[in-house]
Amino acid sequence: MAVVMTMRWTGVTPEQYDAVRDTVRWEEDTPDGAFLHVASFEDGALHVTDVWRSQADFERFYADRLAAAVKEAGIEGQPETGFRPLHRRFVAEGVTGAAS
Repeated sequence: MAVVMTMRWTGVTPEQYDAVRDTVRWEEDTPDGAFLHVASFEDGALHVTDVWRSQADFERFYADRLAAAVKEAGIEGQPETGFRPLHRRFVAEGVTGAAS
C-alpha cells in the first residue's frame, strides 16, 4: 500500500535543498518506489510531502542516496517525519512533468 510521507526540517534553506537536489538528481534518476514529491518553505523550515510505494522505499532512498548529500550541503539536525497510508490521490487532467 502506498504511503504519504510528510517532513518538516527547520533551518533548511532553499539553497541547501537545491544543492541536495542537484547532487542526488532524483528528478533525472527517480528513486525506486517514489511517486510524487512536493517541497515548500515557510517559517524557516523545509516542508515536504511525498508519496511512496512504501515507507521502506523512502528509508532505502534516504540511506543509499540522500543522507550523504544532506551532510555535504551542511544541513544539520533531524527532520520531523511521519508516514500514513495513502487513501486517495487526484491528479488534474493535463498535469504532467516533474519540475516547475
